[in-house]
Amino acid sequence: MNISEKNRTATFLFAFFFGTLGIHRFYVGKTGSGIAMLLLTLSILGLVVTAFWALIDWIMVACGSFKDGEGKLIKTW
Repeated sequence: MNISEKNRTATFLFAFFFGTLGIHRFYVGKTGSGIAMLLLTLSILGLVVTAFWALIDWIMVACGSFKDGEGKLIKTW
């Protein structure tokens, strides 16, 4: 199966507490979008965008459909 070695609990908590900063994306190997989230958070309009982006990511992690930087599903709690 195509399952990531990354921990779903850690990803879930990073997305919940530091979602707008993109920390969860750095953790799973999605560095480019992590940098984009971090930079967007520095502006007021960008903060609104990353808040929704982080919420969607958090829901995807909770549902088990979030993938790491290699395209593997993060399933293991």
